[in-house]
Amino acid sequence: MKYKLLVLDVDGTLLNEEKAISKRTLSALLKVQQMGVRIVLASGRPTYGLMSIAKTLELGLYDGFILSYNGCQIIDARNGQVLFERRINPEMLPYIEKKAVKNNFALFTYHDNTLLTNTPDNTHVKEEAKLNGLEIIEESEFSTAIDFAPCKCMLVSDDADALIGLESHWKKRLDGVLDVFRSEDYFLEVVPCSVDKANTLAVLMEQLGVTRDEVMAIGDGVCDVAMIQLAGMGVAMGNSVDSVKICADYTTDTNENDGVAQAVEKLILADIRATKIPLDQLNAQGSHALMGNLGIQYTYIAEDRVEATMPVDHRTRQPFGILHGGATLALAETVAGLGSMILCQPDEIVVGMQVSGNHISSALEGDTVRAVGTIVHKGRSSHVWNVDVFTSTNKLVSTVRVVNSVMKKR
Repeated sequence: MKYKLLVLDVDGTLLNEEKAISKRTLSALLKVQQMGVRIVLASGRPTYGLMSIAKTLELGLYDGFILSYNGCQIIDARNGQVLFERRINPEMLPYIEKKAVKNNFALFTYHDNTLLTNTPDNTHVKEEAKLNGLEIIEESEFSTAIDFAPCKCMLVSDDADALIGLESHWKKRLDGVLDVFRSEDYFLEVVPCSVDKANTLAVLMEQLGVTRDEVMAIGDGVCDVAMIQLAGMGVAMGNSVDSVKICADYTTDTNENDGVAQAVEKLILADIRATKIPLDQLNAQGSHALMGNLGIQYTYIAEDRVEATMPVDHRTRQPFGILHGGATLALAETVAGLGSMILCQPDEIVVGMQVSGNHISSALEGDTVRAVGTIVHKGRSSHVWNVDVFTSTNKLVSTVRVVNSVMKKR
């Protein structure tokens, strides 16, 4: 695999304008994870506000990560473990509050599933809480009530010039202590010094032993530029401003037109599926065999991975319209058998020895299932394959273990 990490900004990138992941994008991201690429959600949102998105993408199942608060935290999606964290010194909170009150700015921070603020009725504060599924708690004496070190604080105002003025002042006054930047015209963010998506991504890359060339990052905002430039393949969304696009290696379509899916399909999936093995010839040779009678077609072949599809129709369904378990096992054996033949030496042959399947859910007539076979054990005398079978919407139907014996030709 060329890429080991796929890093995704969330708002304006992964999500469309309805704050949802499109079906095409979800399918592409599930598929790329099944092929071994780990996804990192990199966002200014709080960790709690990213949990539902991580669940939709099944990051916990595929060893993904959450990079939240614009880089203040890295969370292992498998178990919720905090791998990296930077927080604001609580001694700075009275000063931050004083400046907010003096300028008539709303002020808030995050804590678990709550948003703590001195101005609960502010429109932008309420929208932020709703976006992340947070409960608003009013704290009129903000700095006194915050008895923890926050990851970041947010100042809010519709007076953009006033926010720009305070940002300029703080960049000089707080240099080396805290970093400040405007993430929206009405938001001024205060974070620990030297924390951003790129620096925190670099920490994760070091922990995982991943190089720049093995990282692809996609974003749309100015806050994503350093991250895009750090990655070996930096991708700007079509809805990005020109200053972001000029820093990227590639520009994809907009978040409304499945830009993430298009980038993943072109830059990762197409590269994976490139093969010297003649798929058309193999499918033609099997057209009069069992695989042909069941409608099985190979779609991807490599030394340690084989994929194939099979329609759920009159040939493969049970009388009441769902995929027959026997057809599923035949599909798995077809995939694993070819995989072992590719791995064998010219003087060796493969004989199927054992197949064991666990049927988890159903596939209905009219669908086409996809089998993904990966090598689990590659010995001199036997191969063990795991074959997962999915519906067209990537629902797991069955997981099958196939054991093949490798013997010398007589």
